[in-house]
Amino acid sequence: MKKVFTLSGVEGLAQFGSFNLAQLKKQLGSLEVFAVAAGAMISSGLFVLPAIAYAKAGPAVILSYLFASLLIIPSLLSKAELATAMPRAGGTYFYVERSLGPIWGLFGGLANWFSVALKSAFAVVGMAVLIEVILQEVFGTQLSQWHLKTAAVVCCLVFTTMNIVSVKHTSRFQVWLVGILLVLLAFFVTFGAGKVEAVRFKGFFDKGWFDVFATAGLVFVSFGGLTKVASIAEEVKNPGRNLPLGMLLAWAVVALFYIAVITVTIGLVDGPELTGSLMPISLAAGKFLGSAGFAILGLAAVAAFVTTANGGILAASRCPMAMSRDQLLPPVLARVNERFTTPHTSILLTGGFMIAAIIFLDIVVLVKTASTLMIILFILVNASVIIMRESRIQSYRPKFKSPLYPYIHIFAIIAYGALIIDMGWVPLSITAGFIGLSAAWFWLYVNKRVTRASAVMHVVERVTDRELKSVTLENELRDILLERDNVIEDRFDKLIRECQIVDIEGKISAEDIFRKLSAILAGKLGTDEYVLFEKFLHREAEGGTVVQPGFAIPHIVVEGEHKFEVLLIRARDGINFPHAPDLVKIMFILAGSKDERNYHLRALMAIAQVSQEKDFEKRWLAARNTEAIRNLILLSTRKRDTAS
Repeated sequence: MKKVFTLSGVEGLAQFGSFNLAQLKKQLGSLEVFAVAAGAMISSGLFVLPAIAYAKAGPAVILSYLFASLLIIPSLLSKAELATAMPRAGGTYFYVERSLGPIWGLFGGLANWFSVALKSAFAVVGMAVLIEVILQEVFGTQLSQWHLKTAAVVCCLVFTTMNIVSVKHTSRFQVWLVGILLVLLAFFVTFGAGKVEAVRFKGFFDKGWFDVFATAGLVFVSFGGLTKVASIAEEVKNPGRNLPLGMLLAWAVVALFYIAVITVTIGLVDGPELTGSLMPISLAAGKFLGSAGFAILGLAAVAAFVTTANGGILAASRCPMAMSRDQLLPPVLARVNERFTTPHTSILLTGGFMIAAIIFLDIVVLVKTASTLMIILFILVNASVIIMRESRIQSYRPKFKSPLYPYIHIFAIIAYGALIIDMGWVPLSITAGFIGLSAAWFWLYVNKRVTRASAVMHVVERVTDRELKSVTLENELRDILLERDNVIEDRFDKLIRECQIVDIEGKISAEDIFRKLSAILAGKLGTDEYVLFEKFLHREAEGGTVVQPGFAIPHIVVEGEHKFEVLLIRARDGINFPHAPDLVKIMFILAGSKDERNYHLRALMAIAQVSQEKDFEKRWLAARNTEAIRNLILLSTRKRDTAS
């Protein structure tokens, strides 16, 4: 029987009318990942912020953007690792919850949703403002504040509808927009570079290194959108390859464009004029292309804000959905539309919050708070990598591993902490309120619903030498990996899932272990315990079943039909087999009827493949409990025999 593994955390959730809580459809490739990640970065950070940054650092702002692009690397690598190990909707929320526990997960989910949604709302407002500036510059037309907000709300409704109707169409729209945007920026750099005047770079370091680094902190959040693509990891095909590839490519391309575009802009526009501009890149384009250049790059800026807003709704809406799946929020937010396979309720909530923010809130003030929350989330993500690795959970197996562990992650935590201090007391106060709100909601709603042990508890277990009873996290990660790798369960997997695993303490003889195993198998096979014991002894006398040092596969034939059982034995201190020079620490016991002889051979082949995997014996002996042993076999990369 073929069975595709599914996330255990979703099993058992009820259906609601024509909507259900099913998993999201995998339909995004590396190109879509690149487009969402790149589009999230290219907006105000490139089209508005350079003027403000130039006022602080002068021409050396080029280095500020370079340092900021390097500062995001630890979080990029951490997100790529976590996303390939746990490709699930919710991104940062899911990783923080599974590593640090539900309170921090609740804070991470709410903070991630709030910051991404708010920045997306800011992008929509920024888009409306840019349209006004373009109309005023080219046609002399000026819009009222009411017109601007109306235009922003309409755009938000359009993006929300697109996200509900189709993720695939939304991502294709994102790909086209990002493609057009990059072409326009390449045109700007190529033709503008020839008009650059070196004299405008005079006094490059006049502001000093302190201002250069301080400005790097200011523009750092411009790169923050890069990592939010992890929120849609569940909808990515072959996430082990496409997620890190798309994210790394987006970082390289966008960082290069940031530095190139800003260098050309500084070389085209005088300092005082650049400092006072709302649209510095468009202003620079106007220097060598006239009003047409201003309008074209102005439209490119509008397209950039569109990609940020559209991708923001796509990413932010997955947070409430993931939190609802885990019973941290009401179940209605986990509903998936059967027709469009999109989390429509969560998308509507996100779109509604953005519209409310556009109409009623002072977004400029709140965006700084969103930036503070984003930096805190980066700290938590880097901490999550450390916790997941130090937990030594065998089913944590990322396809991409962050290099320079743990030094780069510790450096990031310290560096991001320094950035937070510079944000001011208002954002920090609101952030503290978020943490308080998360704790209150946990005690009021979540506490009685969630019993899952996080990875940090596994670290505590190692330090205190106390065994956790819960294996929910290990099994959940196992099922995620099997789904990630498109593993289809065969008969051997089913036997392993259901078999008994015996963990022997102290040295024991082969005869004693056979007596113990016979008692276990007698009830399963409906056979006399003494008969089984004699069969084991006779089989051992005919020819030893120790197939390699420390590894034995005793196998016997029993009476009856359609009978086949597997037992697994771990003996850290060893089993003494009379004719074996080494103590046996690993045993696979096979017992089946005559009509199962063909499958008997297939099972032996499966065991052979499992045992040949790298560090198999080391992992077997190091497994924290019997469930970890079971998962070690279920996660093997052996070729599945789906015909059995």
